[in-house]
This record gives sequence, C-alpha cells and structure tokens, in this order.
Amino acid sequence: MANPNGAQPAAPDPMMPGASASMGRLARMLAPMPLKGEQLARFGTLPGADEDPWDVMLAAMAMDEQTALESLAQRLKIPFEAAPKSHDSAEVFYERVPGAAARRHHVAGLRASDSGSGAMIVATAQPMQPAVFSMLERVLGMPVEIVLSPRAAVGDLINRGYEQKQDLVTEIVEDIPLDESAIESAASSLSGSTDLMSLARQTPVIRLVNMILFEALRRRASDVHIQPLENTLLIRFRIDGMLVDAFSPPLTLAPAINSRLKVMAELDIANRHSPQDGQTTVRIGSRKIDIRLSCIPTIYGERLVLRLLDQSQTQLDLSSVGVTEEMQAELEDLISRPNGMILVTGPTGSGKTTTLYAAMERIDRTTRNVMTIEDPVEYHLENVAQMQVNVKRGVTFAAGLRSLLRQDPDVILVGEIRDQETAQLAVQASLTGHLVLATLHTNDAPSAISRLQDIGVEPYLISSSLLAVIAQRLCRRLAPPGSEQEFIGRVAIYEIMRMTDDIRRLAQQTADAQAIRDVAVGGGMKPMLDDGMEKVRRGLTTELELRRVLS
Repeated sequence: MANPNGAQPAAPDPMMPGASASMGRLARMLAPMPLKGEQLARFGTLPGADEDPWDVMLAAMAMDEQTALESLAQRLKIPFEAAPKSHDSAEVFYERVPGAAARRHHVAGLRASDSGSGAMIVATAQPMQPAVFSMLERVLGMPVEIVLSPRAAVGDLINRGYEQKQDLVTEIVEDIPLDESAIESAASSLSGSTDLMSLARQTPVIRLVNMILFEALRRRASDVHIQPLENTLLIRFRIDGMLVDAFSPPLTLAPAINSRLKVMAELDIANRHSPQDGQTTVRIGSRKIDIRLSCIPTIYGERLVLRLLDQSQTQLDLSSVGVTEEMQAELEDLISRPNGMILVTGPTGSGKTTTLYAAMERIDRTTRNVMTIEDPVEYHLENVAQMQVNVKRGVTFAAGLRSLLRQDPDVILVGEIRDQETAQLAVQASLTGHLVLATLHTNDAPSAISRLQDIGVEPYLISSSLLAVIAQRLCRRLAPPGSEQEFIGRVAIYEIMRMTDDIRRLAQQTADAQAIRDVAVGGGMKPMLDDGMEKVRRGLTTELELRRVLS
C-alpha cells in the first residue's frame, strides 16, 4: 500500500491488530491521541477488538470520530478530508470492488493519484485494517493511497459510487396512480433480501416511492411523515398545517422505502442508529421540487420526515401572503431604512421566512448588496448571495454572519437568531450601517424584546437597534363557494409593532411583554386577533380557525 508521497510503509504494519511492534511503540505512534500504555496492553482483550479495532479504540479514547481521525492523520502524515468528493477517475474502484465489501469496511474510491504513482486514492473511516487495503490493491491491480474521512462522508461516497451514474434527480411521471395494487406489487417484489442498496434499486420500490412523492405533491402537502409503528407503517401528509393519514403499507416495506429515500438524499443507508439529514431534488414535468430529508431512529425503526419545497408554487408577494395594503405601506417604509433591525416572529411553520422573502422582493437589489445566512436555503432569489448553514464545516449562523459582514453588505437576512453570539452580531451589524432582517421564535411581537434580553442582548442595544417586530400565524383559507373542499391553502395574520420612544424606554427598563403590549396597542398597533377578525369578515377564514391558531 502506497503512502501519499509514494514511499512504502515499513513492515510489520503497526496498525494491524496483533502486529509484532511493541505497545510502547504503538503508543508513541498514536500520540497525541489520549491512549495510555495500560489501555493498549488490554486492547486485544476488549470485545470487538479483532473485528472493529478502530471503533473499540474510539470508545477507549472517548473522542469524537472527526477529532480522532484528524489527530491520526496528522501523526501519520496522511491526508484528512472532512467532505471528500469522488472523481470520474474512481470508476474503476466501483467496477471492481464489490459494494458489500466497500460498505463492510468503510472504503470508497476518490480518484486516481496525480503523483505519477499509478495509485488509487481511497477514503476510509476505518484506518486499522491493513489486510483490507492489501485486498483492495489485489482487486484493483494498483497501489492504494489512503485518505481519512468521517464515516458519514464515506457512506455518501459509497452510495453515489454504486448508483452507477444514475441521476439522483428523479423524474416523477404524472400518470402513476398510488393504489393498493401498487403497494402489493412492491411488497411482493421483496424477496427477503438484506442488501439495502439492492432494495433501494428495485424498480417496484423506486416506483412506489415516486408515487408517494407525487401523491403528496398532488395534494399540496408541505411535509411527508413516514413513521413505523408496532405492526404497520404509517405515512402521513401535512396539508395546510394539519397532519392527515395517507397510507398504511405493510411494515415489511419500511426498509425498502427508507433505503430508497436515503439513497436519493445521499445518506448512509447502512447507518440505522444515528440521526441523519440530507436533501435531494425531484422533477414533475417542468416543476422542480427540493426535498429536505430528516431521519431518526425510534424503537420500531427509522422515522423519516420529508419537507417538500416547490419553488414554482411559492408566491413571494406581500399581497398573496395576506399583508393588507396598510401593513404593506408600513413594511415598505421599514425596509427602505438604511440600517436597523426588523424581526419576524412566530412558531415553527408560521411562514416567517416566506414573509421575509416577500419583503426582500420590494428591496432594490440592483443598488443594494443583499446577502443571507439560512438553514436551509429554502428558495433561491435573484441578485441575492445566499449562504447555507453547515455546522459540520463550521458554518454556523454566527460564523456565517461574521463572514458576511466582510462582504460589504447593505441588507442582511439572518434565517434565525438562536443564541447570544448571533443576536449580538446582528444587533452590532444593524448599528453599523446595515439593515438586518431576521426571524425569532416568540408568540407575539412584544415578547421579542424579552426574548432578546433572555438571550443576552443588553437592553440599551435593543432599544438602539430595533426598528420593528412583525408577528404572524397561518390560518387555513376558506375555499371559494361551490368548491368540494372547505379549506384550500392558508392566509397569514399579522401584527406590526414599531419601536416608539415609549417602547424603547420600557425596553431599557426590562419591562415585561404585557406592559410593552399595552403601550404598543395604545400607540396604534393592530393586534393579530384584530387582523384575523378582519380576514374573517372578508371571508378568507373562519372565526373557529382563527381561535384554533391563536389559542
């Protein structure tokens, strides 16, 4: 096995379990990793040390995987890549190495070496397996150079490599009905195979997953929940904010459905015991649908939730989302300011981001530099630089916002203020010549001031930076007369609290939300309930729905 510099390793290989090198030498080689001589002395007696020595060593060191791999790579002078990318020159790896072997030993082809050694560069999450690397050299007929990478990243490479160049952007055909016969066909196609990748590539399973996605989109679902129960698999759609049961296929279909969706989202299908997040895209004709996939383990199996984002159906216009003409004029005045902070508040799923996007559509982006930091980037806007949060790579809201401030922005959108550092950076940015738009989780507009104080922002900074707070909810919209359905779509209700001298004075005195609300209403703020009742009178929703949302 070749090292990155082309030199051959000394024999015997000290990384091989049972090698003749002394424990002291092994301990020196593994420094600065926290392994003591007595731990190494009893290493061979630990359960699993022969089959999975690296996993056992990680447990003994009590280190997270990435830190341990980085330390080992530094000590052995071999590369570490947190997010490796596979190149076309790695095709020979996936043609010659069996997929089952790659998954069992956590190895994936990256690219042919450009050092002139004729070697194949292979990413692995299991460094202590010299026999496997020797096997790869025999199968590939060339030397192997090792790159260390986290297990999830290697799993992603394996999934993509063995998809055999298939386009993971699935084309969903519109004329496929989802009925009991389709479910039975998929169930009968499963021949007891335990190869998850094989299951994920079976035509009936692909067809079944496509039909589930198409049906969800046809029914205007925003989310798909795939939940295993004790004796059945429950598939539910969230439509207009409400979860409704859609299908209950046999529980035996769960591994196949989950594996197919995880392959589409480039997740590790072999990992069924850790939470994972991914994304993919599907097309229905000219419509392109972004899908965010979240997977967690439960006592009955993996539970998946898919967020469906149909950009073609999203109306990023203040009128379409329910903002009255009076409120639009007020909001346009606010976003025309050169600096200050505007917050949009409400619970998860209340349309905060959509309102911010609609507001940004009114901003002149040809003369103002507009930038965002979001998690995730849900919709793409023209002439806007949008940054995606990626915690694994160190791109948090705070780190991303700090970087954006070096890009000479005029307007900054912060997807969510979650912590003190992000809040303080947003406030400082608003005080130094930037207009900052952000979301915050509170029940109403006045509570935003108390929330910022709880996070750790000084009261005098809040009163100096905050321009206004917008609070909102989504109510189900009444269908037009004569429609077979009662509700179709949703309409937002709002309240806008502009900062006044009286409210600023209360903020500096750390007054509670109720006192701030009383002053705001006395100063002309129209509460959400009043805005909702106006929309009830206009026939957009019902009073019962309004009470449900505001209860």
